[in-house]
Amino acid sequence: MAPRKVRAVADLVKGLPIGEAEAQLMSIRRRAAVPLLKLLRSAVANIKNNKHLNEEKFYIESFRVDQGPMLKRGLPRARGVMSPIQKKMSNVILVLADKPELSAPRFKIVVKKKAKLPPGKEKPIKKEKMKGERSSEKIQKKPGFFKRMFSRKAGFAK
Repeated sequence: MAPRKVRAVADLVKGLPIGEAEAQLMSIRRRAAVPLLKLLRSAVANIKNNKHLNEEKFYIESFRVDQGPMLKRGLPRARGVMSPIQKKMSNVILVLADKPELSAPRFKIVVKKKAKLPPGKEKPIKKEKMKGERSSEKIQKKPGFFKRMFSRKAGFAK
């Protein structure tokens, strides 16, 4: 994604506590919000598991978005000319800081974990919805008029 587009979303959550920033990124309907949310959740998981700290006292100190590598492609145009296409990428650096006087979070976002099925149990198969007996009547044994008249071997209609 182009850094300009990612930077616009990152600036919205800069300086917010982690809970509010996560809620903000979940409600933003821009494509850049999803990878930034994933990055924020990864940073919070690192704080919890590696540093053994409480994430409620942290806030986003900075979200730095720099330009990454660029794929250079071309689009063929008239008279044998090629117009350039630049597929841009972004490098994002997230810095979280501890603020002890930070107030309690206004709300907590709960992410449901996917549970694995115990061995021996399988997912239930969804049955197709049938609308009365008409669904069985729709099955045709003969091909339709169009298929008979305009098939590849048109002269051999049965």
